[in-house]
Amino acid sequence: MSAPDGGLREESIRQYCRMLRLPTVGSQFGRMADEALKQKYSPVRYLEALLAAEIEERERNAVARRIFEAKMPRVKTLEEFDFGQTPHISAARLQQLAEGGYIRQAEPVLFIGEPGTGKTHLATGLCVAACRQRRRARFTTAAALVNELVEAKHANQLSRALGRWSRYELIVIDELGYVPLAEAGAELVFQVTAERAEKAAVVVTTNLPFSEWPQVFPNARLCKAMLDRLTDRAHIIETGTESFRFRRTAGGRQKKRD
Repeated sequence: MSAPDGGLREESIRQYCRMLRLPTVGSQFGRMADEALKQKYSPVRYLEALLAAEIEERERNAVARRIFEAKMPRVKTLEEFDFGQTPHISAARLQQLAEGGYIRQAEPVLFIGEPGTGKTHLATGLCVAACRQRRRARFTTAAALVNELVEAKHANQLSRALGRWSRYELIVIDELGYVPLAEAGAELVFQVTAERAEKAAVVVTTNLPFSEWPQVFPNARLCKAMLDRLTDRAHIIETGTESFRFRRTAGGRQKKRD
């Protein structure tokens, strides 16, 4: 086969791949064919490797898309969490949660602790783990959720907004309790969580013990109902009171002095 003829055939293959929406096959078939010749692979083994590369790339893209759509402010994984700084938090328990059983069983996960104790990192790690399993997940702060729903209500789009939130397999509500909620905002957060009870999973981080939740939900009945929904069959993980971020910063300053 002449070089020009070979080039035409390669371009023809790329065109077919574009038509069939096989971008990885189109970009790698030449390189992988050369490698197959060197390794003396059979045509079937070469085709298997080529199609496997396409599938792997699609999986990577699907996970990347899920992570992007989850709208996490920072992508942090459980692998990056320093459990050595927080020995009272069980790495095995978090790894078990990351496997996704709580999502399948629609069980809440609550992280309770002071600022700087790793609540957001751990919640984000669970969100990333869900995305890796190609689940639809969404991350938000309590304040951002309230703002979005209040705006939707003013635009007469509340039902549509609540519908969008109900379709996520997992939602993470960060920083519940950092800012007291007006009664209307508290009711909207309750609507989102109540709709998911025993249907879909929710992860919540809060700096307040349950006894102090009336500071966030001033309506006593609403507060009781909220706690009832979120604690039923929940995985409750206390991250402690000592900020390891502060400890890390203080340690860095001490090293500089030394």
